[in-house]
Amino acid sequence: MSPKPKKPIKSTVRNGKKKLHGSTQRFLPIAEIRNDTVLLKNGGLRAVLKVEPLNFNLKSETEQQGIIAGYEGFVNTLTFPVQIVVRSTKVNIDPYMEQTRVQAARQTNPLLKTQTEAYATFIEKIVEVAEIMQKRFFVVVPLDDFSLSAGKRPGLLTQFLGWIGVDDTGAKTAARYRSFPDKNIQLKDRVQQVQAGLHNVGLNSNRLTTHELIDLYYQIFNPKTSQEQKINNKEVPTAKMVL
Repeated sequence: MSPKPKKPIKSTVRNGKKKLHGSTQRFLPIAEIRNDTVLLKNGGLRAVLKVEPLNFNLKSETEQQGIIAGYEGFVNTLTFPVQIVVRSTKVNIDPYMEQTRVQAARQTNPLLKTQTEAYATFIEKIVEVAEIMQKRFFVVVPLDDFSLSAGKRPGLLTQFLGWIGVDDTGAKTAARYRSFPDKNIQLKDRVQQVQAGLHNVGLNSNRLTTHELIDLYYQIFNPKTSQEQKINNKEVPTAKMVL
């Protein structure tokens, strides 16, 4: 009597092919980036200012006191929250080193050629010992729906439920497009107020453009890939293409 064929073992692993495209993007709060503005899925807007730092330690004691007093005055004049971000990243000097090697090969003067090659070798040894880091400073200016009317700020539970609503629907998209012109005007007023306050402290700032915002978030969400593969901003109209 022949043995009964064994039943195939049913796989308990879920099929991950369904909704594979954009599965990670569903959990990002960013809906899109346009008009130099980050549009969130919950209807909020964000503008990002890049701030040029100053060397506080090189200032005199009188100047330092003036900067501190100016910063206190700037903070006290704000009627909305801002986020200060210090981003420290490793500098990729490979393109610079490659350019230096090319210049050394093009040198016709033997002494200059030798010095250029020695300089490139010296820089490579420094990088092997210590990583070269770059610090950039940003101020994020927000505009949320609850900030448009005083006294209607939602509680922590309501805000949390709004953030975990990861799916972006057509209704949300239509609502964002309808409300964007009016909200954008209010956001620009806030940006101008923040820039004026920073300027009084002695800090110059520039609002990041759409392409700069896309490149910034691309580096944040793709730290390794962004070091090796740069994006072509001319071919990326919205953040949905890269995040």
